[in-house]
Amino acid sequence: MFRVDIAHRLIALSSILCCSLAVLFPDPPSTCPCADPKLCEPITRKPEREVYAFSVSPKTWKHYDWSKLTTVVMFGYYDAELMCFAHSQNVKVVFKGYISVANLTDSYARNLWVVEQLQTAVDGHFDGINIDIEDPVVDKSVEKELLTELVEQTSEAFHIMNKFSQVTFDVAWSPDCIDKRCYDYKGLADATDFLFVMSYDEQSQIYGPCVAMANSPYNKTVTGVEKYLKLGIPANKLVLGVPWYGYDYPCVNITKDNLCTIKKVPFRGAPCSDAAGRQKDYRVINEIIKNSTTGRLWNDEYKAPYFNFEDPTTKQTHQMWYDDPESLKYRYDYASKTGLLGVGMWEADSLDYSDDETAKKQTKAMWDAL
Repeated sequence: MFRVDIAHRLIALSSILCCSLAVLFPDPPSTCPCADPKLCEPITRKPEREVYAFSVSPKTWKHYDWSKLTTVVMFGYYDAELMCFAHSQNVKVVFKGYISVANLTDSYARNLWVVEQLQTAVDGHFDGINIDIEDPVVDKSVEKELLTELVEQTSEAFHIMNKFSQVTFDVAWSPDCIDKRCYDYKGLADATDFLFVMSYDEQSQIYGPCVAMANSPYNKTVTGVEKYLKLGIPANKLVLGVPWYGYDYPCVNITKDNLCTIKKVPFRGAPCSDAAGRQKDYRVINEIIKNSTTGRLWNDEYKAPYFNFEDPTTKQTHQMWYDDPESLKYRYDYASKTGLLGVGMWEADSLDYSDDETAKKQTKAMWDAL
């Protein structure tokens, strides 16, 4: 009867009038996969500070420092055991939601998408949804308005179904139409519980010199967040996302001052981009640095470490930019001082969770920096 009542209330929403009761909830509630059925119940706590982790692999989550987390996103997979364990730790579990911007003008597709997300939440005993749409959207377009409407509709439906639901939206490091994503950021913030600011891949569009730079330069990160705040978005509606990975850039040329010129790889209108490099997880970077030609270097403007190394096959010089506990603390401190709702990382599986003693110390340091 609980689900029938929810369906009636959802149908009352004008935005999904086209959906029948049978389409909304055709089957009885799914069986709880947890040993204790109470673990399938929604997490009701609302923490003062959010620590938001993206999980992309079902193999390593048991090694997370669960004492630090408040929400885990199962990004692209489902693991019932993870859901049960997270709930036992009073941590919310949400899933990734995506719809192509090309489908936004189709009202039936939008409505059906909302219904499907609700069904996924019910079937998986999720606490909410993380909407990750990174398609380009032209400013002052109908798609821009429809995207905001879709998120409003989704949020309203989820909160009717479960008043403790968490609905979030991933946004670029700055609201300045990064990667041609000209979204209604204030409207998206108003419609959701909070925005996850992806303060990484900040070199996705390089309009200046085509050189290797930090993945999350501190000065650019702060500038981006400040612009969100100037839109009138409250600080407690923003979670600062940081990278637990870096970029390996092959240098076309490198100067004595370690300025690494990179290949021109255009992206969404920009002549250069970080696509000239390759993403490397933190655990991989810790192996590569053992054979660096410079040792760990530090850029004080970007508040980020880097080093040079030589490709053993091609003999070409590479430059690695990344983040570690020291650089991340600057970003965590900024989030705290600015009054942001919290921080999060892409992604929690980037660390080395093996039994190697050195790896254990490196992994612990990353978690402890939180």
